[in-house]
Amino acid sequence: MRGRYEAVIDGRVRVVEYEPDTELRDTEQVPLTEAAGEYADGIEAFFRREVEPYAPDAWIDETKTKIGYEISFTRHFYKPTTMRTLAEIQADIRALEAETDNLIAEIAGED
Repeated sequence: MRGRYEAVIDGRVRVVEYEPDTELRDTEQVPLTEAAGEYADGIEAFFRREVEPYAPDAWIDETKTKIGYEISFTRHFYKPTTMRTLAEIQADIRALEAETDNLIAEIAGED
């Protein structure tokens, strides 16, 4: 009974279904290798082990459960550009400093 709880209303025990708070909504990525006979059982085991101890009122909305695999294109296909050396960076900084010194001299009217 995910999202449903017993509550006493007007002296009678009733089952109440809570509306989820979208501010508290979260997702989990369950490894496909989760050990279980059925994958749904693996999701349940993962939930009980990794989520419930920290959020006892949490539940799984099975209508939004997606089973698939995510490929990290950044991890597999990204080719980082080489970094500039410290000497190149220092040379750029010195060139900018020299340029600004000349500009200040021009503004101040110094020859």
